[in-house]
Amino acid sequence: MLYPLFQMIVMSTQKVGLREIRRGTPPESVGLGNFETILDNDLFWSALRNTVLFAVFAVTFTLVVGTLVGLLINRLGKKMSKLVIVGCMAAWAVPPVAVGVIWRWLADADAGIINWFLNLLPDWLAAPPDGQTSWTGYPWLNDVLPIYVILTIAVVWQSFPFIAVSVLAGLKSIPSELYEAAKVDGSSAFRTFWKITMPLLKPVFAVLTVLSIIWDFKVFNQLFILAGGTTNREAFNLSMYAYAEAFRSPPKMGSGAAIAVLLTLILLVVTAVYVRQIVKQEDIR
Repeated sequence: MLYPLFQMIVMSTQKVGLREIRRGTPPESVGLGNFETILDNDLFWSALRNTVLFAVFAVTFTLVVGTLVGLLINRLGKKMSKLVIVGCMAAWAVPPVAVGVIWRWLADADAGIINWFLNLLPDWLAAPPDGQTSWTGYPWLNDVLPIYVILTIAVVWQSFPFIAVSVLAGLKSIPSELYEAAKVDGSSAFRTFWKITMPLLKPVFAVLTVLSIIWDFKVFNQLFILAGGTTNREAFNLSMYAYAEAFRSPPKMGSGAAIAVLLTLILLVVTAVYVRQIVKQEDIR
């Protein structure tokens, strides 16, 4: 695991292009030149903004939906809970590339089910875009905002089952006597969740949040397919930007590696700050 990471860091300080790849010419060392070039590029800051905003919404919705489904499964009967778990795990088992293909088809401008469904709704609930009489032909995958709306839905759809099953496992470990005592005291379902369930599941939520942040910061396959490759530069996140720099003609693998190193550092900082806050809270308790 460490060797590829080491090679990425080394490559980020080198100029690696077609000549070095094809002829095996030793790469030229450029020090921090790749990082300076990347940080001076407005595209990097645009990709960083897209990455952070997408992660905020995707992580939040994934945790909320997954927690609600986990609570639901915990309340269902044995047969129905198994059925829901199997359905959820089927979505989770779908490869990311297949998820991108599925949601690209669903969001197709002319034949997609999303536009077909929106046409069935009354205008007061889902009015067509300005200048259009229906949703048919609306290009979800042309502009940045619609692309990320579909991407968020696709990622949440695939990711929430893991959260749901993890929350369910945590719920099974909570003694039922606590809920019975809360019920006797007349506690509402909402109050019971915040006073009993949430505090006892904090360690579970901490791990799930960190994992979700890491996964959503690195989303690539789904975005690559939904955006139709690397043609729409405005829709880049950091993973797409790194890929485009490293493999688009002419390839600049040193620049791509530099972006990957920056993404890794950002993730390390975010997770370290979050874990530190959790540790502080535990120490106070």
